[in-house]
Amino acid sequence: MIRVGIIGLGTVGAGTYRILTQNHSLIRSRTGLNIKVEKIADIDTNKPKEMGLKEGVFTTDAYEIINDKKIDIVVELIGGTTTAYDLITESIKKKKGIITANKHLLALRGKEIFELARKSGSAIGFEASVCGGIPVIRAVREGLVANRITNIMGILNGTSNYIMTKMTEEGKPFSVALKDAQRLGFAEQDPTFDVEGIDAAHKLCILINLAFGCYININDISIKGITKIEPVDIELAREFGYKIKLLALARQDGNEIEARVEPAMIPITHPMSSVNDVFNAVYIVGDRVGPNMFYGRGAGSEPTGSAVVSDIVDIAQKIASKNTKANLSGLGFNNKIKIKDSDAACVPFYLRFTAQDRPGVLSKISGILARYMISISTVIQKGREENGYVPIVMLTHEAVEGDIKKAMEEIDRLPFIRGESIQIRIEEGLG
Repeated sequence: MIRVGIIGLGTVGAGTYRILTQNHSLIRSRTGLNIKVEKIADIDTNKPKEMGLKEGVFTTDAYEIINDKKIDIVVELIGGTTTAYDLITESIKKKKGIITANKHLLALRGKEIFELARKSGSAIGFEASVCGGIPVIRAVREGLVANRITNIMGILNGTSNYIMTKMTEEGKPFSVALKDAQRLGFAEQDPTFDVEGIDAAHKLCILINLAFGCYININDISIKGITKIEPVDIELAREFGYKIKLLALARQDGNEIEARVEPAMIPITHPMSSVNDVFNAVYIVGDRVGPNMFYGRGAGSEPTGSAVVSDIVDIAQKIASKNTKANLSGLGFNNKIKIKDSDAACVPFYLRFTAQDRPGVLSKISGILARYMISISTVIQKGREENGYVPIVMLTHEAVEGDIKKAMEEIDRLPFIRGESIQIRIEEGLG
């Protein structure tokens, strides 16, 4: 019998417990393993009644689980970066199998945790830390192990994707779409991590570590959110044949990695453009297998609990076969790989200015762009607003991002420009 202790009985913890108990016979018939939830820890003393737990299973002290010699696997599902770190590292020291869904912690202190697990020999699973129920971690670590991965593109945050979907399909402004997401429980009252791209960046850190064997800090990632996207941008993107998505992107070029999370335009013909609502997707290009796309629900009690249980089964099989050595393949820290300066990237751009509708404005803007070697492919001027201002939209040929930023800063200082102009990358070379 393999005994499991669960720390945290929130959304994911409850889903994990339900799957392990309700699908116990199914799991046993498929794996031959008898997996028992020995103990559950949570600070909410109402949980035992809500979940129908048997007497003696529940505790408010997580260290009862860690110090229990009968428990083989510890599942950390409380989140955060302080207490969770202490619980995980203490469990590793006691050579227990460890499972976590804590992408924030792994992005921040994953290097320390993995190194400690490597020295201890503890197996560690974190499938649920990226894209909930989508088995992308296992796919990268095992299914694509023979491939040199060149590109990763992900829609990794369901909240922001839901908001962008509502803005695209119903023409809602960001503020209204956000309120809808909050009302339906898809967004927190403080949605900063989701809408500013921080949550997606945490997940991208983990994928980069796995795919490129390189530890990356979230501060190395260029991050922009979706708060400045307006319906006019979405409408014009459609006219040009694109959709706007909050994308997590990573590319390896020689010994450099480009890493960013930001709104980008992708062709409507690309399969990632059809990923809508709260769904997630990861598009990975390997040098031998070509492009692969993984799609599904990226959050929620049951999908994420399913991913946790898959890790429990994986580690339980190692314990049963007496091969408890940590499976940390792919979690290398290749110091030769460097993070590419985001300003050095060269791609086409969508630019939108709000300018006074008067002679000479367009030529002045074009002149500044020309001085920074930015070539324009298309110009559209929409209808005049009541106050005499008009949106001017340009698509550029490939341009260096640092030059785009400098040109935009100079243009925004012109007296006939109102507010901050918008720049959105156009992603064409997606594999």
